[in-house]
Amino acid sequence: MTVVHPISRAWLTKGATGAQNYDEFADDAEITAIISANPHSALAVEMPHLAPESVGKSFTDSLPDAVARLGLERAEGNYVPAEQVVVLYRITAPGEPTAYGLWSMVDTDQISASADEAGLVIRNEEVFIEKVRERVALAGALGTLLSPVLLLQTAKGDELHAALAAATESAGEPAATDLDQSGRTHAIWPVGPGPLQDELTALAGGGELVVADGNHRSLAAQTGRLPRFLAVVTTPGSVAIQPYNRLVGELPLPVEELLRRLDARGATVQELPRPAGIPAQGGTVEIYLGGRTFALGLPTDPNLPTVENLDHALVERVLLGDVLGLDPGDKRISYIGGDYPAAWLRGEVDAGHAELAVLIAPVTVDDFVKVNLERQKLPRKSTWFTPKARGGLVLSELD
Repeated sequence: MTVVHPISRAWLTKGATGAQNYDEFADDAEITAIISANPHSALAVEMPHLAPESVGKSFTDSLPDAVARLGLERAEGNYVPAEQVVVLYRITAPGEPTAYGLWSMVDTDQISASADEAGLVIRNEEVFIEKVRERVALAGALGTLLSPVLLLQTAKGDELHAALAAATESAGEPAATDLDQSGRTHAIWPVGPGPLQDELTALAGGGELVVADGNHRSLAAQTGRLPRFLAVVTTPGSVAIQPYNRLVGELPLPVEELLRRLDARGATVQELPRPAGIPAQGGTVEIYLGGRTFALGLPTDPNLPTVENLDHALVERVLLGDVLGLDPGDKRISYIGGDYPAAWLRGEVDAGHAELAVLIAPVTVDDFVKVNLERQKLPRKSTWFTPKARGGLVLSELD
C-alpha cells in the first residue's frame, strides 16, 4: 500500500490565485504589497491579517476574513472543483532544468521526526511553534489546505521523474498556468482514477519522503489531527538547495565586544577588504556590519553529530546563542531565503533596517541526505529548496 493518495475534493485554480508560500518573505510589508497588486492571490487567505483591509488585526481576529475571501474566490469561479484526483505539476524557466511534482494527499501518521519514530515521511528541521498554531487555526477555520508540503522521493526519484515527464508530455494543454516572481511557469493537469493515477501514487509513495519545504505545515497536520496533508511529491532531479541567511535587526552589544567574544569562544575572525558574499563552500561564514566584512571560522565539536557541526547549526549555537545571547525565535532575527542575494542583505544593513547580516553557504544535498538518514533535525531555516511549489494552485477541502 502506498502512503500517497488522491485528493478527495480538490479545488483547482483558473490561473489568478497562485502565490509564494506565506513563509517565503523577508518582510510582512511585501505580503501586503502583493495582495494589493493581486487581490486574488492566495496570500490574502493564507495571511489574512496582512491583507490591506485587515492590517492592524491579529491573525486570529482575521480568520473570518480569510473564510469570506476563500468563499468569494470559489463563488466567482477562480477555483473549480475536482474529485479523487492527483495533479501533475511542471515548473519551467529559461536556462533551468524542468521540475516535476505530483499534488496529492499523504498519510499524517507516516511523519517521523526522530530515529525512534516509525514512518516514511521524514521531517528534518526544528520549527517555530507559533507558526504551527497559526496553520492549525487557519485549516480549522477554512476546512481547506492551500499550501502543500514539498516532499522529496528518495527511493524511486528517477522513476517518478521519468513517469511525470512522460505524463505531462502527453497530457495536452494544462488546466491552468501561473507565472511566479522569478519568471518560472507553473502548470497543472488533474488525473482522475485509473491506471495512470495508480502508477503515479505508487511511485510517489515508493520510498522514504523527506520534507524539503513545509516543516511547519506537516507538524500542523499532526497537531490538528488531520489524517492526511496536502503535498507535492517531487524528485531529486527537480530541486536545488540555495543559501538561507540571517539578518539581525538590533545588536545587543557593540561590534568590538562581538569580535572579542567570538575570539574567546574559539572562532577565527578575519576582516575582508570587500563586500560580504555567500561563501563558496561550508566551513566559513561571512558577516557584514557597519560597512565591514568579516570571515568567521566557527568552532566545531567532534563529539557532536554531523548536523550539530553544519554551518547553520554553528551560527545558531555559537554566533547567535553564545556570542549575542539570542534565542533562535528572537524577533530581532530574520531568516532570509535564497531569493534575496548578498547585495540585498548588505543593503538592508547599509539602510539601517538591520545591524548585522550573516551569510552562510547552502547545505549540500549530500549533507541534507545524510542528516535525514540519521533521523537528525536540521536547525531552523537551513534549506531553501528551489523551485518551490506555489501555493494557491491546488487546494484540498478537508472531510
